[in-house]
Amino acid sequence: MEKGWLGALALASIAVLTACGSGAEGSGPANEGTRENSGEQQGNGEQTLSYLGQDYMLPENVERIVVTGAMEAMEDALVLDVEPIGAMTIGGAFPDMFAPITGQTEPIGEKTEPDVEKILALDPDVILASTKFPPEVIEELEKIAPTVQISHIATDWEDNLRFLAELTGKQEVAEESIAAYYEELEEAKGVIGDSLKDQTVLAVRVRNNDLYIYPETVFVNPILYEDLGIEAPEVTQAAEAQQLISTEQLAEINPDYLFIQDAAQENSENEGELLEQLQDDPILQNVPALAEGRTFVNVVDPLSEGGPSWSRIEFLNEAVDLLVD
Repeated sequence: MEKGWLGALALASIAVLTACGSGAEGSGPANEGTRENSGEQQGNGEQTLSYLGQDYMLPENVERIVVTGAMEAMEDALVLDVEPIGAMTIGGAFPDMFAPITGQTEPIGEKTEPDVEKILALDPDVILASTKFPPEVIEELEKIAPTVQISHIATDWEDNLRFLAELTGKQEVAEESIAAYYEELEEAKGVIGDSLKDQTVLAVRVRNNDLYIYPETVFVNPILYEDLGIEAPEVTQAAEAQQLISTEQLAEINPDYLFIQDAAQENSENEGELLEQLQDDPILQNVPALAEGRTFVNVVDPLSEGGPSWSRIEFLNEAVDLLVD
């Protein structure tokens, strides 16, 4: 499909960011220039922002943002060009996809293991944390700074993006990004038409060298099954959380198209051989996706979440070309 819209969006975003930053000194992490937001100003250096039905009392001027555990927030930061002062690592490093926004960012622990002392030392204005964290972790973070748990549910992607945009004064960039996605979606639906009406499309993630499926509201599934209107396999419809599937189950699903997300950081050194292993498995010999060359590994960065703004835009753009070839 045409990818020019991404370039146009990037140029528009640069123009917006330049306008927002005019008159500001420097370009430090997290925030630039003068912000506006629709939250309620308290007049005492605080503001109330609403997110997913909950109100948060936050500093009026947020300049020091720490992200821990919430890959969704990092993807949104990438779309909005927001540089956090601190962020989690995966396998001891920031994922390459976040290179544009982590040049000055301090590591504050792994994705599932925030380093509270490092976060405290950064003196953040706001902490964006994962909804997957247990209550005791959130309690520790809230002792340091106001903490907002960013939803990991893919269908909350617009709320997630708009919240960070409001927090950092980049609402216009967010709205342009959302509008661009839906414009591309309409084009994609027109290209696909009814061609996948009788086809089974499945997306899986590899973790610890095992295959996992996800509910319809998680991973890239909302893009495939809700946005593009492809019928979800029964096993996906029935899934309530991340669910391990065996090769026998994969053969039973019998997908015509198979998307695999396989990150080296989440698997053994043999991860690069996965596709060959699946193709050579006698149980899977007759699965159309494998037998007919319609299995696609890492069409977007394997560490992307699939549902948030950045990976949603990237996945749609790449997947549609593969689904219509």
